[in-house]
Amino acid sequence: MTAFLFTCEHATCAVPETYRECFRGNEDALHSSEGWEPGALNLTQFLGMMFRTPVVHGDVSRLLIDLSKEGDDRWSRFSKELPEPTRQKLADRYERAFRTAMRQRINEHLRRGERLLHVRVHTRPWEDGRVVLTCVAQADTSCDVAAVWRESLMLAGLDARLERAVSAKEPASTESDTTAPIEIRLEVSQSFFLEGRPWKWDTLRRLLGESLEKAASQTARLNDRESPGSPES
Repeated sequence: MTAFLFTCEHATCAVPETYRECFRGNEDALHSSEGWEPGALNLTQFLGMMFRTPVVHGDVSRLLIDLSKEGDDRWSRFSKELPEPTRQKLADRYERAFRTAMRQRINEHLRRGERLLHVRVHTRPWEDGRVVLTCVAQADTSCDVAAVWRESLMLAGLDARLERAVSAKEPASTESDTTAPIEIRLEVSQSFFLEGRPWKWDTLRRLLGESLEKAASQTARLNDRESPGSPES
């Protein structure tokens, strides 16, 4: 069977009281798309409920620490001015907590021998109502699932696009062995969430979930038939 994991790095624009001085006079940036991804957490939680699985999400604005990046790239034009010990404290508290929770969920499924599909959920300030699925170029299963998912979305009339990551940095898995999860990055125009166009938000969420379920099921059956030792191989 296929298990699912949904994660969201840029879920909120929240900043703990301790660090708010960094953004004094720049509060608008926090509430803009620079500070978070409107609708991303809502979509992540919807998918989590639909597939009956807990989700993992960030707890602070990406202008404080960007959980999708590494090293110096994690720090924004605001947080890079913080002293190194303060930044290390941020990384220990927020980044480590996020990555630990994500890894625990992954290991839990893999220990049970489940095929795990990990979807990283993002929204973008695009105005054209598109959905972009990004798979790992060197991971056949990731791209197979993404291709079937995209086809289903397009048949429903959605502007869905498929991209292949040139490296395995994000999504993180190369699927170089059988213990790695299948990873796909989902990006959705924020116009769906903020303005209800070109589709209503609830309609889009349902379509994304239903088409993902169909894609996962279809590719799992194909893999079973093609695997060595299967009745049809």
